[in-house]
Amino acid sequence: MAQLTLEGDEARLLASALRSYLSELHTEITATDSMDMRDELKRQEGVLNGVLQRLDPASEP
Repeated sequence: MAQLTLEGDEARLLASALRSYLSELHTEITATDSMDMRDELKRQEGVLNGVLQRLDPASEP
């Protein structure tokens, strides 16, 4: 398992970028017709929400 140490500003910026990306990803999930692609995007969303929770425990998935 890889480990990454981030300073406060780095963690906040990464969390902000993840929130922005997750918002766009959610839009893409709802617009995707392919069930296989939708399932993969939902899997990615879950993984990234987990990372965001570790970066910023106050974030809502």
